[in-house]
Amino acid sequence: MVLDTTQVMAGPYCAMLLADMGARVIKVEPPAGDSTRLMAGSQGSDSAAFNAVNRGKLGIVLDLTKDKGRDVFTRLARGADILVENYRPGVMAKLGLDYAKLSVENPRLIYASISGHGQTGPWAQKGGFDLIAQGLSGIMSVTGTPGGPPIKAGLPLTDLGAALFASVGILGALHHRTKSGRGQHVDTSLVDAGLAMSVWEVTDYATTGTVPGPIGSAHRLTAPYQAFQCADGHLTIGAANDRNFARLATVLGHPEWATDSRFTTNTLRVRNRVELAALIDGITTTAPRADWLQRLDAAGIPCGPILNYAEALATPQAIAREMTTAVDHPILGRLRTMGTPIKMSETPLDPHHRAPMLGEHTDEVLANAGYSGDEIEQLRYAGAVM
Repeated sequence: MVLDTTQVMAGPYCAMLLADMGARVIKVEPPAGDSTRLMAGSQGSDSAAFNAVNRGKLGIVLDLTKDKGRDVFTRLARGADILVENYRPGVMAKLGLDYAKLSVENPRLIYASISGHGQTGPWAQKGGFDLIAQGLSGIMSVTGTPGGPPIKAGLPLTDLGAALFASVGILGALHHRTKSGRGQHVDTSLVDAGLAMSVWEVTDYATTGTVPGPIGSAHRLTAPYQAFQCADGHLTIGAANDRNFARLATVLGHPEWATDSRFTTNTLRVRNRVELAALIDGITTTAPRADWLQRLDAAGIPCGPILNYAEALATPQAIAREMTTAVDHPILGRLRTMGTPIKMSETPLDPHHRAPMLGEHTDEVLANAGYSGDEIEQLRYAGAVM
């Protein structure tokens, strides 16, 4: 069983992945609910945004500022396998619900903390959101075009990255527990995730001493590998080795490029990337995108169109991979939501569930924890649960 006392994106997404894998996840919300419930487009205490990262969970409301609410949480933690929290470091300790306290109650507990900056270090107490972490981790400094202003990546990369890293840590801790019988504290942060995903940028800086900057859609360590203009739009080409570059040069009508002293090796192509891209653009702009895609595909050169989300979700491949699904919600109606990118042959993930309504399963969860009906009503009367 998983106790999920998280809000917004990183923590809920981590716990949702566990729910997709079949874990019984109990979403613990404060009386006002997860703030994502009130994002744009909400209806009352429900929103499509909340459902997008909380599907498949049981929902309860506990007021952790009240003694009785903390008592209930501790009782649930005694029977939990995993706890996920994303409060600012120190908050759970003030509530008496940190790993040091709960691991005494349940030595097998795997306690995952996701925060802006991590549980240690001089900035641990600072707040953090994806935007802040993208700036601090360097992501915004390499996003966009040379000479342009800092740009945030279009997706919440550090939120989702932290969620994925936390999930990996939890699964590793579960494996360790099967051998040792003991849980442990898993600690990751949005800034850590942003730095960890900056693999090529950090590698480039560490080996050359040059601080990476934005390079548009290009790759800083291989070329040609970027978007190119066609007569009616853009496409991407990834001719990221000598063989593919020779094929590309032939398709573009310039086989001599493969032996041009500026482009004979990947190192040289990267060094002359801007000049090479201008040459390729000069040719790709002469024909429609569909024509180039047909020619490049026929030559075995990795390529693709640049699609918007309406187009991306409607491709035959996305449909075949079931990357979208739909669920019925009592307030929001029929909701289209994401499928799962993880395909497992023996234990397939199940994304076909909605998120809980606020406090929907409080009575059920407490009854399973051993509370009588009268005790639940007393807790509700005291304002500890809802």
